[in-house]
Amino acid sequence: MTERSRLIVIGNGMAGARAVEEILERGGREIFDITMFGDEPHGNYNRISLSNVLAGLEDPDAIYLNPLDWYEENSITLHVGVRVTRVDRFAREVTADDGTVHPYDKLIIATGSRSFFPPIPGLLDDDGRPRSGVFGFRTISDTERMLDWAGGATRAAVIGGGLLGLEAARGLLERGLEVHVVHRGSRLMNMQLDGQAGAILRRGVEDLGMRVHLETSTTRVLAGEDGRVRGLEFDDGPTLDCDMVVATAGIRPNVDLATGAGLTVERAIVVDDTMRAQDEEDIYIVGECAQHRGQVYGLVAPLWEQAVVLAEHITGANTHAAYHGSKVATKLKVSGIDLATMGLVEPEHADDEFIQYAEPKRRVYTAVIVRDGKLVGATLLGDVSKVSFLMQAFDRGMVLPAERRSLLFDLGAPAAAASVAELPDDAQICNCNGVTKGAIRACVEKGARTMPAVMSATRAGSGCGSCKGQVLEVLEWAAGGQVQADPAADYYVPSIPLPKSALMEIVRERDLRSVSNVLAALGRETPDAKVKPALVSLLKMVWGTEYEDERDARFINDRVHANIQKDGTFSVVPRIAGGVTTSDQLRRLADVADRYEVPMIKITGGQRIDLLGVRKEDLPGVWRDLDMPSGHAYGKSFRTVKTCVGTDFCRFGLGDSTALGIRIEERFAGLESPAKLKLAVAGCPRNCSEAMVKDVGLVAVDGGRWELYVGGAAGAHIRKGDLLCTIDTADEAVVLVGRFIQYYRETANWLERTYAFMDRVGPDTVRAVVVDDRDGDGLRLDAALERSLAAYVDPWLEGRQPVTANQFG
Repeated sequence: MTERSRLIVIGNGMAGARAVEEILERGGREIFDITMFGDEPHGNYNRISLSNVLAGLEDPDAIYLNPLDWYEENSITLHVGVRVTRVDRFAREVTADDGTVHPYDKLIIATGSRSFFPPIPGLLDDDGRPRSGVFGFRTISDTERMLDWAGGATRAAVIGGGLLGLEAARGLLERGLEVHVVHRGSRLMNMQLDGQAGAILRRGVEDLGMRVHLETSTTRVLAGEDGRVRGLEFDDGPTLDCDMVVATAGIRPNVDLATGAGLTVERAIVVDDTMRAQDEEDIYIVGECAQHRGQVYGLVAPLWEQAVVLAEHITGANTHAAYHGSKVATKLKVSGIDLATMGLVEPEHADDEFIQYAEPKRRVYTAVIVRDGKLVGATLLGDVSKVSFLMQAFDRGMVLPAERRSLLFDLGAPAAAASVAELPDDAQICNCNGVTKGAIRACVEKGARTMPAVMSATRAGSGCGSCKGQVLEVLEWAAGGQVQADPAADYYVPSIPLPKSALMEIVRERDLRSVSNVLAALGRETPDAKVKPALVSLLKMVWGTEYEDERDARFINDRVHANIQKDGTFSVVPRIAGGVTTSDQLRRLADVADRYEVPMIKITGGQRIDLLGVRKEDLPGVWRDLDMPSGHAYGKSFRTVKTCVGTDFCRFGLGDSTALGIRIEERFAGLESPAKLKLAVAGCPRNCSEAMVKDVGLVAVDGGRWELYVGGAAGAHIRKGDLLCTIDTADEAVVLVGRFIQYYRETANWLERTYAFMDRVGPDTVRAVVVDDRDGDGLRLDAALERSLAAYVDPWLEGRQPVTANQFG
């Protein structure tokens, strides 16, 4: 048996791990003993998804690409959290910071890049490290530190208006901070966008709530006596108070190892067309630390192309393979706005053809640049429906239709399906994970017929997610249209094969008024534990007072109308509408707490008072002595309306938020819902009651009007609500709040919070139904809501006459 060569890979990031994957595909396990070093204390992860982790849209654990089992299965020795400090080309060995020395026969350097901190006074401390409150945005640890700091911060400044800066800004905005983007250029993303596209993007990110400062240079970072950031000073004189700074002014390749080893280094480590270091037969370079023909690439797709050529040579699979550079094209989302760019940003020659189309109000801009009949540049912002055809034309040098406008509109270019069919197998579909059309086709040929199956097998669509539409197109093409969907995804409950709307119709038609009736007629013998509560919610909405209650269909919380705690005691939260209470209520609360030896009295985030640790048998007595209505803090229902003081006392108040909040809370109290509903009313755009991140929020604006926001979240998920409309009067506000809640009740899945509902249904659809009454359904929604409200009975009245003998036993 031939002795295997020793291959060392310095860098366990996306480029290094991908190079090893390509080597393994070419029989590398039989050729090499592979050892990898990663100076981060964990495995290989998708760096592109860090912005989603920062924004709370992805779980950090979900972005890892290769689990530790993968290294073991492929006999790879992985050193995590270990940095290589020296490469000795002559002794052919590397030294790590743990003191160990490792000989090699072949070496791959994939050290990537690091955040660049511009030479701004005060940005770094006396030891040359980022000042307390200053962050780069490059790694998981950067992201974790940013999240820790953001929890106690209120205003962040992001230095740099490129892609990374805008993604950092979006993440911090989603975490509830006021965010300012400070950019030296005259437009955002000036390396990728022309002036008009940059202006449209600026309008889009400002609509999200960011503040943009263009043509502004930071001359100093201001710090307090404790050394923590407290602001920025600009070249034109003004300052900006902030307690957090993120530097995204660029990256710098990590070349120190190569420099120390005597390799040729310019902007990065210079390589030839085989991805070898200059004048060094056995050292290969890949990724952001490599400079090829004067170019350094920071996008993922070129890194994958480099990894293929490297693997072909190092394994001997194809010694004629050559890397000739990459045509830079990418499709992604910038702060939630679709963007695709390729090639030139603006025309360079007098004969270049420049075709543009813009709809600024819709945040849409498309432009193409044609030279000598070939596509040399394109920008698509807001509408990327033509990206498949344009990327193919750009990458393959296709002959373009004579009618150039057909490049932007479906006048002469191939339809989407035809474009996918004509793509070559090596066309990149998923830039984040380097998945080609051929890889997806092969996956489908092996039996995958659903999007989840393709994503699991290939990782396509699991990065930024912007390619999912094209992945689906390839799947449909490869499967000959025989794509399978998981039918259970649309079921309201898993034991009944019907979507919610159809289930409601059958319940009415067959006069099914109890959970047992529904399960007997439509369900299975052993339903999921979550089925019964979901059916209870639906039946109460359909039948109101005619619903037939069955105690065993309820959770314990709904059986005793209190929130069970981990020690078996209960939490009692009376309704305190709008957070406004009286001295009499406070005395009663204090007396009850003493009488029943309540161990904790807690002010809640919803401006109420929680009595924690109440014994089950004491619940009826507590409710009786309080003589206050239930706050429904335990149920899937309307819960509370948080308010500020509005015009009563606040000098900034533009609307009577307290009165409107109390009115809304008293009208919709205890209303059954697919998931809990938390509301707020703010008396001005300062938003002290956090109305923009509630399920439903109203914000007073000039002229006595109200802005209506829906789908906000500020818990495990962070989301700013969608602005549905601006309302002239408080009466109209109450009607539209109710209409939205009823539409949500009828349309949302069980346990689907409004933030997920809005993402699924879309704000345009919700606005059309609720505000514009597109379907003529408004009066029916109002009437259905009124029936449910008329059926409401305060559940704490059950304490006076228990339904069963042991209900509170």
